[in-house]
Parts: sequence; structure tokens; C-alpha cells
Amino acid sequence: MTKVYSFFFIILFLNLSCTEEKQKVDEKRVDHVNPFIGTGGHGHTFPGATAPFGMVQPSPDNGTEGWDWCSGYHISDSIISGFAQLHLSGTGIGDLADVLLMPTHKKVDVTLFGTSRDSLPYISRFSHSNEVASPGYYRVTLDDSNVTVALTANSHVAFHQYTYGEGDMPSFIVDLGYAVNWDDPTESYLRLENDHLLTGYRYSTGWAKNQKVFFAIESSMPMASAQFTADQKAVDAGNSAKGVKTGGQFFFDMDTLKTVELKVAVSSVSMANAKENLSLHGTPNTFDTVKNATNDQWEEVLSKITVETPQDSLKTIFYTALYHTQLAPVLFNDTNGEFRLQNDSIARTNNWEAYSTLSLWDTFRAQNPLLNIIQPQKVNDIIQSMLAYYDEQGTLPVWTLYANETNTMTGNHGVSVIAEAYLKGLRGYDVDKAYQAVRNTMMGNARGLEPYKEYGFIPYDLLDESVTISLEFAYNDWCVAQMANDLGHGEDYAYFNGRSNAYAHLFDAATAFMRGKSSDGKTWNSPFDPKFSNHRENTDYTEGNAWQHSWFVPHDVLGLIQLHGGNAAFTGKLEQLFTESSEIVGDNISVDISGLIGQYAHGNEPSHHIAYMFNKAGQPWRTQYWVRQILDTQYSTKPDGLSGNEDCGQMSAWYVFSSLGLYPMNPASSEYELGSPIFERATISLPDSLEFVILAKNTSSINKYIQSVKLNGKPLQRTYITHSELMTGGTLEFEMGPDPNKNWGI
Repeated sequence: MTKVYSFFFIILFLNLSCTEEKQKVDEKRVDHVNPFIGTGGHGHTFPGATAPFGMVQPSPDNGTEGWDWCSGYHISDSIISGFAQLHLSGTGIGDLADVLLMPTHKKVDVTLFGTSRDSLPYISRFSHSNEVASPGYYRVTLDDSNVTVALTANSHVAFHQYTYGEGDMPSFIVDLGYAVNWDDPTESYLRLENDHLLTGYRYSTGWAKNQKVFFAIESSMPMASAQFTADQKAVDAGNSAKGVKTGGQFFFDMDTLKTVELKVAVSSVSMANAKENLSLHGTPNTFDTVKNATNDQWEEVLSKITVETPQDSLKTIFYTALYHTQLAPVLFNDTNGEFRLQNDSIARTNNWEAYSTLSLWDTFRAQNPLLNIIQPQKVNDIIQSMLAYYDEQGTLPVWTLYANETNTMTGNHGVSVIAEAYLKGLRGYDVDKAYQAVRNTMMGNARGLEPYKEYGFIPYDLLDESVTISLEFAYNDWCVAQMANDLGHGEDYAYFNGRSNAYAHLFDAATAFMRGKSSDGKTWNSPFDPKFSNHRENTDYTEGNAWQHSWFVPHDVLGLIQLHGGNAAFTGKLEQLFTESSEIVGDNISVDISGLIGQYAHGNEPSHHIAYMFNKAGQPWRTQYWVRQILDTQYSTKPDGLSGNEDCGQMSAWYVFSSLGLYPMNPASSEYELGSPIFERATISLPDSLEFVILAKNTSSINKYIQSVKLNGKPLQRTYITHSELMTGGTLEFEMGPDPNKNWGI
């Protein structure tokens, strides 16, 4: 009997083991992604469909003006105005939302197209209980028309599927006059080429001053009749409309019609290119095949990092974050390689892909470093794109939208991104040209560089946001210096390395803050309150205050520590940042200051590196404590689960890195500071079939402190690993516990 029972239990154990293994194999990472995270609060994300880094992002638009509707959608809204094809993920700028489509069940007054939301004749109420979203897919039922809308997309084409109710007058509208926030149409054109094809264009100005979107829309069912409008007037004859604000309603003459599919391709170059994009990426495909293929594509992308934890909520936050890090930048060239530059010249790729939506002030901190690990070919293409923009405008991009330089935000982090990629060994571009681009950009006179070069810092009486700009230029200079040194440009190295000490001019030892200094080189900007914020004007700081901006010296933390008077003074001040009251003072406080822990503001990017600075000052356990506090309090599975603007992947990239136990405090240094990993096991898939495995034994909400670390089986006493150590594969082992080990990492 004993042998029988033993045999039985062995079989049972094997069956259970096989079942567990099958569950692991069957578990899909896409199933953990919740695109509604970030659509509440100030996250500014969109829930619609897109492929990884895809050219189009069909998504619902509420039609509401306001900062929290920068992506077109906010979870607090109950109205849908339509479904535009282009959207920004998590920015603070309300642009795009181009080529609005909306199904409807009745004839509407087309002369009201292009008006405010309350006047639009085609809007509909909806319920969030009737919404579904997953990577590459979105579906909602419109209450007023009883039409169910489903969206998906591949790299070049948006796919719409409309399912109409019984007895409807099935139709859809195109409103090229629709605009919210910053965007205004300047000219548009819409033409019914045949009963299955619409083409046109929409020119607009806003954040992108010269945006030109050409499109082609293919219908699975014939459009039997149409009504056009131009500038609030009906167009009584013909099959087209041209004006500032144009549009039309298109009817399907079929009583039994239930479902129609629309395929929408766009181009920055021409209607002919849009039709070619449609022909190659749209016409041969059906909605369901694209939905499934894009879902598989997202699964492959998300499989670059596998995390293991018994807490499904942590998987949801992690994989949604990883999803958000790969929405932007977006593909910009057509299938023939062409793309438009801001001066209306047409460039062409050659064995690379062009990208736009470069939110570099945000993404240089963690999102670009993450792509250097998991998307190296994309990084090479992004740099090729940046060099194309450099050829056209003479400087590297600052914040590029639809190939337009918006010049938004401070510093010039196109410099940082290229230098970092180069120093990490990514060189699939003309290296000499890239170096000349970073050097020439920092030798220019625009955006504060002229006074910066003259004084060694930017005086507050010459330019607003002088402290932030000076600190960021100092970092940019350091990045140029490192690239120059590696390329053997000794004089350039000495020059830019010297300029990178600009931060020291602005440190006020009496207050231990970075402060605005006058052009006389002596006088501080007074009166001074480190909690004072004034948004973008009459201020020394960008979207923040002295508490938040006095720490941006990632390239010389030891030098900053010395200015403070040593480790004790520095860590005391740094700890005070997190424990000070969260009061912000001023009459025009920046709305970007959010996610406050003391005066630390995780909702905006300038704070993102700060918690890791304890590592350099002999108190790594304080890094571990505060990183875990941020992970636990600033992210959740709810729609307001981001504490500030997502900003094209940066807010989420911080979570991806930090939850793994790493962070690129100084991205171009090629070092990753160690923090407090929350997953028992994480595996990063690398090129050449290599893997980097991160183990965190005993990690939990209580066991947040590092007891010891091993790299490839050998004790690691330093508080960082290098990029080369990560990319060659191996194992990083953390032993975690409930109390700090104050002997580790010192």
C-alpha cells in the first residue's frame, strides 16, 4: 500500500507541476496591461489602439477643452465626440486629434461641424461599463446612437469597426474642423474618390506650427450618398469640399447593414503616399487579423522583460508601464521612406525608419535609457531621425512633434540622448556627424546658450528659468565632453568638461539651494522662498521650485556633496526634501508639481533621479527606503494610477527600472544605481539570446532593504552596475531584509 500511495503522490505532483508550468506558458503579458491607467488624474494617457511605436493612434475624444484632456480623453468624461487618428501619450500639450471620425444613426446638420462640443450634432453619451481596452484594441458602445465602435491599428493604418442597431440610418462623419486646446485648422480638403474611398488633408497650427496630415479612408461597404460642408456651409453639389474647416456625412444604403469597417492611413507628405500606405498595410487586412497580429506584436515587445510575483496588481502596474514606454516616439515615414520636415522639404529614409514625437526633456532620464536596453535598433533609427532634423534646422531636436520643432522645455537633451547611446555602444548611424551635431548644438547661441557661454551660467536678469536651464546645459556639456573624450577630441573634452561645472556658480552655501544669480556675478535673486513656484514666467525654475531643482547635478554628485559640506550635510538636506511640508506657495503655481512626498514631486520629471543620490553620499539604505515609498504611493492600478503626466513613457520608465531594482541616475554615465527591487525574479531578454536575471530573495513590503548583493555569484559592494555588465548577461542577486544593512555599499 505504501508503494501504491507513493506512486499516486508522485503522479499527482508531476501533474500539478505540469499544470503550473502550463499556466506560466499560457499567461500572456498583454493580459496584465490596463490602458485606462493614466486616463484619470493628471496622467493624460489615451485608452485607444496603437501598435508599438505606431504611426496612428485611433482613440476616443471627449471634445473637452482643458489641460487634463491633452490626450483627447479623460476618465471623468461621459461624452464622446468622435475618434481621431493621432494622439499624444501623457503630455501637457493639447495638439493632434486629427481626422475625426464618428458613426451615427441619423442625418445630422453638417453646418455645425467644427464648432464647440455642445454644438456638435453627432456627439454621444457613453458608459465606462461599456468600454474595453487592451494593447492594440479598444471598444465602446455609444448610448445615443446604439452603435458599437471597435478600434485597432497596425504600424501604418487605423482600423475602425462600426456595428449599427436595427432600423438605423447607418452613416459616419468626417469632421476636419474638429479641434481642441492648442490646435487650429488652417486648411482642409475632403474628396469622395469613389464609393469606397475618401481622401483629403488637414493643415493646422498649434504646438506644431506647420502640421500637414494627408489621409485615405477605405470603406468595406459602398457609400451610397454624401453631404459635404465647408466653413459652416453645406456644399450642395460635387463630391468634395475645401476650406478651413471641412467635413461630410457618408451614408450606407443598406437596410440589413450591421457592420462596416473603415481603414484610415495617414501621411505627412501627400494623399498619394497615404493611399500607398493604405494599399500596403490596410487593404489586404481585416479588422480581426490586424487586432490579433498587433496583440501578438505587443506580447513580443512586452516579453523583453518577464517579472515573477504572486501579486497580480504589481504585474498590472509593471506591464502597463512597460506598454506605455513603447507608445512613443512614433513612426513617421511612409512606406516609400518619405517624410515631411518643418520647412516643407521632403526627406527620405535609407534602410532606417524615421520617428517623431520626441519628448526629450522627459524621456532622456529613463525612457531613452530603457530603449537602449530593449529596443537598440529603434534607438539607432531615432538618432538617424534626429540627425535629419539637425540637417534641416542646424541644431538637434528639443521637442519634436510631427517633425516640427516646438522648442518646448529647457536644456537640449537631443545632445544627452545621442551621447548616451554612443557611450553605450549603439552606433548604427554616422558617428562623426552625430558628434558634430552635439558639439555644434551646444556651441550655438539659441535658447540661453549665448549668456551661458558669456557668464558661465545664465543670469536671472537676462532669462527666465535661468537656474534650470543652466543646470541642464551643464549636464549637456558633460555629455558632449564624454563623447569628445572617447573620440579623442582632447581640446573639446577639456572645454566642455570645464563648462559642465556651471552648476557651482548657482549654489548658495547660506541656504544650500541653487538660486538665480545676477549678471554682476554676486547678487542672488531676492526675496527667496524655496517653496515658491511661478509657472514658466518670472521664475528661476521650470515647472517647480528650488527644493525640486537644486539637485540636478547628475554628472557630478560628489562635487555637489562637497558644495554642501560633505556627506552628512548633503544627506541631511536630501532627507529634508522628503520630510518637509508639502506646501507650495505662489499665485501661479505650476500644475505640473504633483505626486508630492514632502517637497519631492514625483509627478514631474526633474525629481526622478533624486532618491538615488543617497547612494553617492554613503547612505544607500535611504535610497532603498524612499524608492520603495515612491513605488508604493505614486503608482496604482486605478485610472489615476500615475501621479503626473505620463510624458511619452518617462513616468512609466521610472517604474520599470525602479521596480527591477535599477535606475540610470546619470544616463550617459553607463551606470545603473541599485535601489529596492520588488519582484522575486525578473528576466531581461537581450540581443544574441542573452539574458540578465535579477533575483530578489525575500523581497516584500517589509523586506525593502538590501542586505547583500552578488553579481554573477561574486559579492558586489558598490551601489551600481554598469551597462556592459547588464548587456553581457548574467545574474544580479539581492538578499533583502526588514532592516538596513548600513555596512553594504559604503
